[in-house]
Amino acid sequence: MEIHGSCSDQFSAVREAFADSLRSGADVGASVAVFLDGEPVVDLWGGHADQARTRPWQRDTITNVWSTTKTMTALCALVLADRGELDLSAPVAKYWPEFGTAGKDRVEIRHLLSHTAGLPDWDRPMTLDDLCDWEKATTLLARQAPHWEPGTRSGYHRFTHGFLIGEVVRRICRQPIGTFFAEQIAGPLGADFHIGLAAEHDHRVSNGIPAPDPAPAPNPWVTIPVGAYVTTQDTWSTQWRRAEIPAAAGYGNARSVAAIQSVLTSASPTPSTRLLSETTCRMVFDEQSHGTDLVLGIPLRFGTGYALHADDSPISTTNPHTCYWGGRGGSLVVNDLDTRMTFAYVMNQMTNKGLTDPRSHTLLQATYEALTA
Repeated sequence: MEIHGSCSDQFSAVREAFADSLRSGADVGASVAVFLDGEPVVDLWGGHADQARTRPWQRDTITNVWSTTKTMTALCALVLADRGELDLSAPVAKYWPEFGTAGKDRVEIRHLLSHTAGLPDWDRPMTLDDLCDWEKATTLLARQAPHWEPGTRSGYHRFTHGFLIGEVVRRICRQPIGTFFAEQIAGPLGADFHIGLAAEHDHRVSNGIPAPDPAPAPNPWVTIPVGAYVTTQDTWSTQWRRAEIPAAAGYGNARSVAAIQSVLTSASPTPSTRLLSETTCRMVFDEQSHGTDLVLGIPLRFGTGYALHADDSPISTTNPHTCYWGGRGGSLVVNDLDTRMTFAYVMNQMTNKGLTDPRSHTLLQATYEALTA
């Protein structure tokens, strides 16, 4: 299997692991990147951009990364916090007055970022049309009561996360979060990541390939209603690409994901380090919850905008100042502030293994072994 891109000799094991994944058929088309102190040491891609394996995955191929998009949405909030325009401990209603009803007057911004706001889904069924209607999606959330005492437990906010944070960003900046992200983060960094994809990029998109493995059985004790559900095939539509759904509809590749997220791990005097101060970077590690997530049914430790290192974490890391999140199907980003390393993996072949996907785990393990060699 031909692999393209660059990889320093130190990380040759990552290249081999990546080639093995493509050769075995576990991956159809994919990319992996590792940045150290803001500089790429691994930038690899290979395989095919379509299920029929007729189009090669190229340097500029992008795909929907699902919930890895949440790390970009969180970064928007952190940038505003760093500028003093957003207080993470303030009530959401300070910026979005209509939100402060139905027992949500004490929901704070940090609760939105840590999946502890008690609004993991809508109380009514939501179609794809509904998800693509920003005003409808946010208005319904503003009227809704939380499912538990905000700030006490996490319950993964699959789609609502992006609308909640995105509406706060919109109220502060008077522009959609996709526009803010493009102008204030992706643009200055020269990163090819998009929340809401313009038609000019359609020819570069690799559609997600539905997972071949069966979906896991739902946890019987999870009683929170599922308001929104999106299939892999839904994301092939122009409607999905154009909509700004900032919890799940981001488009990029491993290089762009790592380039942006390395603002947390870079100490060098580059434009990226001016996006966030070290103090704000450290705020990510303010623990907000630690326990079995009420929606996912797995142990998670959440900080501000990211899941954090823990002994019971589904992502195996050894350094305490490590934060991460992944997307449905298998994409993953890991920021390790102790080694100043950012790891990203993006692919088109979906699985139902979630944060335990062996493809990303193997690549991440090879990365850590290279770091300590």
